[in-house]
Amino acid sequence: MRDVHVSAVTDAVKKLCMEANYELEPDMLRAFDRALTTERSAAGRQVLQILKDNAQMAKTRRMPYCQDTGVVVCFVELGQDVHVAGGGLADAIDEGVRQGYREGYLRASIVRSPFDRVNTGDNTPAVVHLDLGPGADLKIMVMAKGGGCENRSKYKMLTPAEGIEGVRSWILECIKTAGPDACPPLIAGVGVGGTFEKAAILSKRALFRELGAPNPDPALDALEREVLERANRLGIGPQGYGGDTTAFGVHILTYPCHITSLPVAVTIECHAHRHKEVTL
Repeated sequence: MRDVHVSAVTDAVKKLCMEANYELEPDMLRAFDRALTTERSAAGRQVLQILKDNAQMAKTRRMPYCQDTGVVVCFVELGQDVHVAGGGLADAIDEGVRQGYREGYLRASIVRSPFDRVNTGDNTPAVVHLDLGPGADLKIMVMAKGGGCENRSKYKMLTPAEGIEGVRSWILECIKTAGPDACPPLIAGVGVGGTFEKAAILSKRALFRELGAPNPDPALDALEREVLERANRLGIGPQGYGGDTTAFGVHILTYPCHITSLPVAVTIECHAHRHKEVTL
C-alpha cells in the first residue's frame, strides 16, 4: 500500500487549474496551425490567427485564455494500492480548486444552488468522477469547462434500430445546433452505450484523448473522421464567421448497453479546451 497525502492532491489540483487556464495543450496549438493551412475563408483565417495569438498572450502573461474560466471537471484514476492519507479525496480536490482560482485570479463561476444562484466565491465544488483500478498510481485529469459550450451539450436515447446512422446524425445535429454559441471550432466528445448517466460521463472522458490521435477502434476512428468531415461542411466556421473549420475533432467512447437501449451523449467543447493532467 502506497500513501499519498491529501496535501499533494491539493497542490496538484491547484497547479492544474491555473495551468489549464493559462496554457493550452500542444495538441490544441497544432490544431490551430493545421486549420490555418486549410481554412479557405479569409474571415475564418483571421479568427483562427486571433485565437492562436490569444493563446500565446495567455501563456506569456499568465492570464486566463478566456474570461469564462469554467467549472472544474476532474477525472481521478485511483490505483487500488493507493491510500489517500490525511483527509478526504474530494475535500482535497476542492481545496486545490479553491486555492488555484483565488491565487490565479480566475473567475468564480459556480453557484451554490441552481435556484438561489448565490456564487460560492471560489469556484467550488468541482465535479469529480472516480475510477478505481489496479496499481499504485493516482492520476488526476482536470478540465476547466466553459458554460457556453456546456449549455449546448445534449443527450438522446435512440432506438437500437437507428444504429450507427442514428448516432452519426445525432452528433451532427448537436454540432449544427450548437453553432456559433459554443465558440467554434468545436470538439465533440461522444459517449455511446451504457446507461443514461454512463453515456454522459463517457462523452466528457472522451475529450481527454489527444486531439488528432486516432481512435484505437478502427470502426470508431472511421466514424469520427466521417462526422468531422461532414461537420466542417456545415459552413459555421471559426466563431460562426463562416468557413471550413467548424470542428477540430470528434472523440467517441462506447460501453456495453441494454438490448433495448442506444443512449448517446454529446459534450460540446469550445476552441479553448482547457485540460491538464498529472500522475502522483
